[in-house]
This record gives sequence, structure tokens and C-alpha cells, in this order.
Amino acid sequence: MAKVGILMGSDSDLGVMSKAAEILEEFGIDYEMTIISAHRMPDVFYDYATKAEEKGIKVIIAGAGGAAHLPGMAAAIFPMPVVGVPIHTKSLGGVDSLYSIVQMPSGIPVATVAIDGGTNAGLMAAKILAVSDDELLKKLKDYKAGLKDKVMKKAQKLEKEGYKEYMKEM
Repeated sequence: MAKVGILMGSDSDLGVMSKAAEILEEFGIDYEMTIISAHRMPDVFYDYATKAEEKGIKVIIAGAGGAAHLPGMAAAIFPMPVVGVPIHTKSLGGVDSLYSIVQMPSGIPVATVAIDGGTNAGLMAAKILAVSDDELLKKLKDYKAGLKDKVMKKAQKLEKEGYKEYMKEM
């Protein structure tokens, strides 16, 4: 049974939202992914949001660009956490999406990540689920330690080779 629902308003958002799926897979978290437009198919969206809890979904990750109503509408209907992913737009660079998602009215919170922040959305969903899952919490701690190790290795290489040699490999 799915634990996380990943929604996007358009298939053009798939490049960003697939990063959320990849991180969930890395942690062994079940998910389902679909395209639902809150504006173009409100009946289908409403049906999804009202039935998500019954399907075992504990967190929804919703990505949207422009007016970006998908995350907010999901949060208005779905009783558990929603993580919004503002998608970069050609006209305003995603700032429109960011403002739309982050400026939710009191009582309808949406956790919001950076523009095109699919990876962090997946990580936020994992952290939410880890509150009641010790095995997942351990995986998250190991992941964080791995991030530190990667940076330490890069720092050591830079210090050893000097910046000119380091830059040649980039």
C-alpha cells in the first residue's frame, strides 16, 4: 500500500517530481505518482484528495507551477501533511509558484521546499514518516552521514591538489 502520493499538474513537471520518487525509492518508501490538474480536472483532483487517506497515503508531495493551486488544494482536503514543490516557470522563474504555495491561509499549512526542490520534498516526506518508523529514521541518519562524507572527501581532495587541479576535473 502506498505511503506517499506524488502529484503534479503537468507532465512537464516530471523531471522535478521524479527526484522525489528517486529519494523515496532510495529509502524503500512506497509511493504512487500521477498527473492531476486542480484547474483542468477538479472533480478528479477532489476524488483523489478525499480518497488518499483510505489508500494508506500518509504524505502528499504536490508540485505545481504558476498559480500553483495543487499543493494548497491538497492541503485543504487531505488531513495529513502536504509538501509543496514550486516548479520553475518561464515567465517568473518559479517565484510565482513559490509565493502561491508558501502563502497559505491560516489553518491550511503546506510545507514548502525550494523551487524545483523535488529531492528535498522526498526527504521531507521521509522525515515525516520517520517520526513513527525507527528503521527509516536510521536510514535518514545514515544518509546524512553520507552527505558529510562526500563533502569531506571533496575538501580533502581540494586541499591536496589545489584549486587549479581540482577545477580541471569539474
